[in-house]
Amino acid sequence: MTARIDRADPPYLQVVKHIRARIESGALREGDHVPSARRIMSDWGVSMATATKVLAALRAEGLAVGVPGVGTIVTTRGTLTAPRDRVVAALGTGRVHPADEHTEIRAAELTTAPGRVADALGLPPGAPVVRRHRVTYKDGAPVSASTSWLDGALAERAPALLAAERLGRGTPGYLREAAGRAAAGPQTDQITAGRATGDDAADLGVEPGAPVLRGRNWIRDEHGTVLEYGEFVSVAGRWMTYEYEISS
Repeated sequence: MTARIDRADPPYLQVVKHIRARIESGALREGDHVPSARRIMSDWGVSMATATKVLAALRAEGLAVGVPGVGTIVTTRGTLTAPRDRVVAALGTGRVHPADEHTEIRAAELTTAPGRVADALGLPPGAPVVRRHRVTYKDGAPVSASTSWLDGALAERAPALLAAERLGRGTPGYLREAAGRAAAGPQTDQITAGRATGDDAADLGVEPGAPVLRGRNWIRDEHGTVLEYGEFVSVAGRWMTYEYEISS
């Protein structure tokens, strides 16, 4: 491979981002070997200390595990893809989930907006909205469930929103292609700890009251209008990673 270190980020972090992106895109799958420290040294022209730091960072993020006599291999069983990362991946590569996950669309319908949804979308209470509900599986077991809510008026220009089938490039990608509405500008995610409701328990195969990670997100267009309001719930024990920079 051809790899190059620039000086925008610390060298180890650039390599971590590259390998993480390969894992998230499915190029490196569960059980695949992560490049060894010597391979990282050779490919990226970094020191052994930097290469070792790369592998340590991947293990700390729950993306890799060291196996005696084997080396460092990919593991994504304890990770959860953040809403932000799903949107970016869908718009960039067309893939919403890692290769070892698949999604089952449980509902795709036109309904009336509950109060919290109307508020989130900036619509009047009871306005028509599209509701898309899905369950995501990893290795055959349910790990998360999510619901997307959109202005019902979009269904006329984007009729596949009402089909209980996966959208090829995810909801944001489909809206851009079918309705000319593109996600852009500041977006918002919120996350909290919670306990499984009866519906959550049925989707995730856990007991009602079991600990879960719950979240919601607002996807906006360039004018600040909310295109999609989403809610999700995940089984416990999965890490969600966010990166950010602090400027001095």
